[in-house]
Amino acid sequence: MNMLAGLIAQAEGQGADLVTLRALIEEATEAGATRALARIGLHDDRAGPDIVELRQLIQGWRDAKRSAVSAVITWAIRSAVVALLVAISMKLGAVKFGLVDLLHR
Repeated sequence: MNMLAGLIAQAEGQGADLVTLRALIEEATEAGATRALARIGLHDDRAGPDIVELRQLIQGWRDAKRSAVSAVITWAIRSAVVALLVAISMKLGAVKFGLVDLLHR
């Protein structure tokens, strides 16, 4: 922005009208934005719906990722609880998981 202010001051010093300079800047920025949108394929009437669709797709991806992480965490917690219960039952002698126990049956 400082560069732009410097160019405006320089142009004013050379006799350019401030209103004309602002109009020139506005037109240049509009043309630049139009070119940038055209380069990425967002220059037509379908651009708005395309952006909405992309946002929905990204939100769907985020939701799926969040759901997958939640499922993995739930699975890990349940596995830890099962392992803890098996360890407690083995300690209390309710369940025996040993090779010797299997051979004596």
